[in-house]
Amino acid sequence: MVRLEQETDIEILRQAAKLLERENKRLVDKIAELTRELVALKGGNAEQVKLRIAELEQQLARRNQMLFGDSSERREGADDKRRDEVKPKEPQKQKGHGPREQPKLPTIEVLHELDEADRICPACGGDLQVWQDGFEESEEIDVIERRFVIKKHQRQKYRCGCNGCVETAPGPLKLCDGARYSIDFAIEVAVAKYVDHQPLERQVRTMSREGLEVESQTLWDQIERVARLLSPAYQALITYVLSKPVVGVDETRWRLLGAKGKDEGEATRWQVWAVAAPDAVTYQIRDSRSADAARAVLDGFEGVVMCDGYISYKAVAKHNPAVTLAHCWAHVRREFVEIQDSFPSETSEVLDLIRELYEVEALCPAGPTGDALRAELRTQRSSAIVGRIKAWASSTQTLPESGLGKAIAYMAGIWSGLVRFLDDPRIPIDNNATERALRGVVVGRKNHYGSRSRRGTEVAALFYSLVETAKLAGQDPKAYLRRAVFAALRGEPIPLPTTTA
Repeated sequence: MVRLEQETDIEILRQAAKLLERENKRLVDKIAELTRELVALKGGNAEQVKLRIAELEQQLARRNQMLFGDSSERREGADDKRRDEVKPKEPQKQKGHGPREQPKLPTIEVLHELDEADRICPACGGDLQVWQDGFEESEEIDVIERRFVIKKHQRQKYRCGCNGCVETAPGPLKLCDGARYSIDFAIEVAVAKYVDHQPLERQVRTMSREGLEVESQTLWDQIERVARLLSPAYQALITYVLSKPVVGVDETRWRLLGAKGKDEGEATRWQVWAVAAPDAVTYQIRDSRSADAARAVLDGFEGVVMCDGYISYKAVAKHNPAVTLAHCWAHVRREFVEIQDSFPSETSEVLDLIRELYEVEALCPAGPTGDALRAELRTQRSSAIVGRIKAWASSTQTLPESGLGKAIAYMAGIWSGLVRFLDDPRIPIDNNATERALRGVVVGRKNHYGSRSRRGTEVAALFYSLVETAKLAGQDPKAYLRRAVFAALRGEPIPLPTTTA
């Protein structure tokens, strides 16, 4: 007897999958037959039978997608066809690998010379002379190994012959009095963890191979000290983002490691809340996904919040009349993409209409420069498209508990927020920018799994806010952190990462 959970042969697994799929089809046909009989006995009509069977087929399609399909929001065929209609075909680039320009790398010239024994002409036996400016040149990209060194700072002392004055040259700036590790070392650790997503234990092993013996607690001490110095910049960045008229908000799970017993369940419910403006993003890590947490994250904000249909955002708007909700068309689209295999004809029409909304948006330049054109196009074209979507939803008959019924109900439940973008060109059509801003956090979570303490969540939120905003501004996160730390140590105003100033 074949045990599938232990089987590794691809061909056997493929045949098993085919048998399971056929068996699923046979069972669905049998259930459909029994459903017809049941509905007929209850006095139902043919339309109710059709809807019930469609719901069963939808459930089978979802199960098959989970077992055999890839996860994607892309619609095969329809999206490709429309993409070809909208964008002109570009000539294909030549295949193959070629040298890539590296403008950021310094160039080091290395001179190669003949040995003395080889500097003899094989024709006449004479000595070969150096040919001035005669070289054959080639390039290669090399790596110079990172090195950890002990810098011994000797602060020169000075004294006057009268013995009335003794002066000592100043030493380097340090994170704290008596600090053994340099500022650049601490920034290197922070960048490795929050930009390159390397857990501290992994950094410890890497440093050990490079000659430095250090513990993860020591590395944590360095980044925690940097976080204390940059706390004013983090708070100023939160204030900056919340002062914007339109922000996007989204959340994703986080874990507080080390929780045991009754606290273990609570530790898994921690959330990273992202609040994003076009040029900045901030994160706060809270212990829940509740309405109270949402209100704390948006405390002091007055304006439009772009979000999904999660109930906590509705509670924020109800509690604070200065907050208006705008909802995301990408979330609505996903609801219909997930059920398109079960309801192909119904979903095809609404998905095509939603795509038309995005095509209108693509005609406008991003940012405030495109607001005037965006407002005009939304009035002239998008408004009519939204009207057609509403008419489609009203005329489509479906069972409330079917996938199609639930998708339409989701759209109807947030309709007022979905159409809000028509009246304000500053409001985006979706919340995709905020979701993209969470990518770094999610990759970090997958690598170091979360935080070990509440202070760890605060430090993570601070660093992610500063480095992800620096990326949005086109800055090197490492260079920004260095500039900010030195400004803090000198008592100067700490620059925000939103500009290169």
